Formats: sequence, C-alpha cells, structure tokens
Amino acid sequence: MKPLFRTNKFTFSWQLGLSLILLFGIPRFILVLEANRTANYNLTSVIFLVMAVTPFILLTIKGRQTIGIRPVQNYRWLAGSFLLGASACGVIFLIGSALYQSSMTNWFVYISKSYGSIPAAELTGESKWIYFLIFSLIGMTVSPIGEELLYRGLIHQSFVSKFGENMASVIDSLAFATVHLAHFGLIYSGGSLDFLAVPALLWISLMYTSARLFYFCKQKTGSIYGAIASHAGFNFAMTYLIFFYIL
Repeated sequence: MKPLFRTNKFTFSWQLGLSLILLFGIPRFILVLEANRTANYNLTSVIFLVMAVTPFILLTIKGRQTIGIRPVQNYRWLAGSFLLGASACGVIFLIGSALYQSSMTNWFVYISKSYGSIPAAELTGESKWIYFLIFSLIGMTVSPIGEELLYRGLIHQSFVSKFGENMASVIDSLAFATVHLAHFGLIYSGGSLDFLAVPALLWISLMYTSARLFYFCKQKTGSIYGAIASHAGFNFAMTYLIFFYIL
C-alpha cells in the first residue's frame, strides 16, 4: 500500500485533525480580528496561502487523492456547485437584510468594511466594475482554495477513520463556522470590541450550513474542486452584493 504522508510521523487521525484546527484556526482568528481593527488584510492572505500548500507539503500523491485532489467526476455538478454556493450567499444576504437592514448587526454590512480602502469616488461607473472584478477574482481563489483544501480536505479526512464521512463533515463544518466568528460576531465598534450574541449565533449557524453545502458539492463532483467551486460561487455572490447593494 502506497504511503499517504511524506513522513511516517503523520497519519490521518482525530489528533491530527484537532491539531490542524487549532494550528490554523487560532492565528487566523487573531489575524482577522486585527485586520478588522486596522483595515489591513495582507496577513490574512498569507494564512490562506499556507492552508493551500499544506496538503502538498504533508501528503504524497496518493494522500492528496485521498482528501479529494483528483479529477472531477461530474462536470455538470461542478457548474451546479458554483450556482449553489452563489444561491446560498443570496439567501444569507436576504436573511441579514430582513433582520438587521443596513446596521452593523448585518453580517455583510460589517464585512463590507474590509473594502474601506477603496476611495468613495472610485465606486461609480466603470471604476466600480473594475474594483468588483479584482475583488471577485481574489475572493474566488485565495480563501476558497486554501480553506477547502484544509477543512474539506485534510481536516475532514483526519476525522473519517474514527467518526465516518458524515460526522467528519459535521466536525470540519463546525470548525469552519466557529473561526468565522472573527469575521462577524466579534466586531469593532466605536474603538472597542463588542460581541453580538444573537446575530453571531445566527451567523455561525449559516456558516455551518454553508460548509455542509460545500461538502455536499465535494461528494457530488467526487472531487475537492466541487467544494472549491461552491465556495467560490459564495464569495463571488457576496462580493457582488456588497459592491452593488451595500457600498
């Protein structure tokens, strides 16, 4: 049997999964909170890059195939995955708008602060579309690739042997959702850090559901690329809604 890891020091186990959750989750959480305070998101991109390369550092070709880095088996579902992710984002946008309108308790309104580096004068006409396309390209590549290879890939597979596929998805989705509390839920307002209990709980629940959708798309395509496509669709829709309905 071909080895899955480049070194025999590692094996797919719940201990490895938990270690990866903490190793990436804690610094990412801190960096995002700091980025929300300073409006400088450069270091968060580095975290996503490290997430993306980790499977290629730790795993052999066989190991990478095991976590889903393999050819898509159903390309119709690959396109459908993108649309499902975008649709899920649309639903989450409508929920936030209905409950919290344009206040900072609306998750996408708060997240739109990360676009604050764009001069207001540039958010009109052709310039707005150019910025939208740039931010969309980044949003559809950097975090979807990094997060899906880590959460629906390495972390998921680490829990499969002990808990099975479905429960492994529950665990990786909970980890994914919890770390997104740094994006919304714990917010900087008036120079202080506040916790929005009810909106935060709802946001985490929606992120958990989205993560389960990404896993569903992985299963339907037979490849991690299904999860990446769904996540990319989500981020594309979020960028569009922020640019053309919030900013």
